[in-house]
Amino acid sequence: MQNTDIGRLKIILIVSAIILAFGSLYFSNRLASDLSQEEKLRMEVWAEAMRAFNTADDHTDLALVLKVLNANNTIPVIVSGADGEIQTFRNINISADDSLQYLQNRAKILRQENKVIRIDIDPAAGQYIDVCFDDSLMLTRLSVFPYVQLSVALIFVIIAIFAILSFKKSEQNRVWVGLSKETAHQLGTPISSLYAWVELLKDKYPGDELIPAMAEDVDRLQMVANRFSKIGSAPELLTVDLKELLTEISTYLKSRISHKVFLSLELPKEPALVKLNAALFSWVIENLCKNAIDAMEGAGNIKIQLSSNHNKWLIDVSDTGKGIIKSKQKTIFMPGYTTKKRGWGLGLSLARRIVEEYHSGHIYVKQSEVNKGTVFRIELKK
Repeated sequence: MQNTDIGRLKIILIVSAIILAFGSLYFSNRLASDLSQEEKLRMEVWAEAMRAFNTADDHTDLALVLKVLNANNTIPVIVSGADGEIQTFRNINISADDSLQYLQNRAKILRQENKVIRIDIDPAAGQYIDVCFDDSLMLTRLSVFPYVQLSVALIFVIIAIFAILSFKKSEQNRVWVGLSKETAHQLGTPISSLYAWVELLKDKYPGDELIPAMAEDVDRLQMVANRFSKIGSAPELLTVDLKELLTEISTYLKSRISHKVFLSLELPKEPALVKLNAALFSWVIENLCKNAIDAMEGAGNIKIQLSSNHNKWLIDVSDTGKGIIKSKQKTIFMPGYTTKKRGWGLGLSLARRIVEEYHSGHIYVKQSEVNKGTVFRIELKK
């Protein structure tokens, strides 16, 4: 699945979730508004029945009034007099300890929210009762429902995106592993032939000083092929002294890089013992150094520094190259990312895989400044 397809699918999912969420909110709010108006009308009828009950005379049909009053089994109601004294209430669950104070406080809140109907009993005497009412349980649930639905939709989108990204990462891993093993397989035949040619040259020209250097380069090619063949399988980890390994890498690189590049090595006095696969880990350091040379355009300073911090060994590879802008410092470890005209953008991706998945370490850009240089840091457990 290509990046454009992934991006398009993510956009479709997000837009669909937004449409679903806003549609749900709109219709739920309309329904809640209609239900709220209906409950208000019901309370006006109920308040009128309460007025009739308080002003009843011989001609009042109390049976009908009581039927209306008792028909309200859903809407919370508090009835209070002009002096604030609670006369009655319905559909409110309260504790026996603070019932009066609770009802007075709740009635006060309902008045502030304008959820009150005032009934004049004797206007001349200033007698009235307040019917304070709240939303029914159904209306409350209906008001909350769209937000619950919105949360569910959001969770669905997050899970879907996570699943797509996981699938994409798994697919990329299979591609890189297959590519690495195929590269190792393709290198096998010419390397075997080169070994044969080197042995033939040794027999024919036993005193030639260039043949051992050629043999060393062929061995190096064989090591590179072995590295690629190990990608995707659990490598064997052995106890290695990082000081010795970094010294070997530095010596090899110095003999292969331009005289315009100065490579320095800074090591601690004590041994730096770590469990790792020397062939794979040396490739990581070499790749960081080669990237540094490219960033410096073939001229500058590279420093490999080994230090310790509590229970970790820290390897810093710094250069004086063109640097990396902050927005790209995490992107550079993604497969396919490259700033070079040639190359597949697999170097740093494989380096992170080797450090983090195979050696349980961590690799990241410690610091970088445009046109001044970059420092990559590798952390390994002691």
